[in-house]
Amino acid sequence: MGLAEAGKLGIRRRVVLPFARKRFRETSVVDRPGDWGQLYDSIMEEVERSSDVLVLKGEDEERAYEDANHAILGEALSQARASEQPAIALMVWEGKSRGKGDLTEAFGAEARRCGLKVEEILTIPAPNSD
Repeated sequence: MGLAEAGKLGIRRRVVLPFARKRFRETSVVDRPGDWGQLYDSIMEEVERSSDVLVLKGEDEERAYEDANHAILGEALSQARASEQPAIALMVWEGKSRGKGDLTEAFGAEARRCGLKVEEILTIPAPNSD
């Protein structure tokens, strides 16, 4: 959804995939609850037209996602330097670690080590504080 909204606002989108587009679609898009396949395909077609897709050659799935996290942060820092604009990292997650091996948590920690401001977008509602 973030990529769709960025496109509507005319914001440049750069997509980093850990491996081929089709494999990513099968293992991290359509295997999730909801109808994400069509939106993914549409966004990828748009972003590919602007040559803003970086596909890594990951084999081992967990390592591929770790490598993608590093590449995403590298891209963000590179774009920030080139534009002389600050970069922030967005963590879209449940708001708490699933424990050892949580790659979203690792992404946030690495982003902070790189000096990026980290914003969290929760995928589940926060508990009612009333």
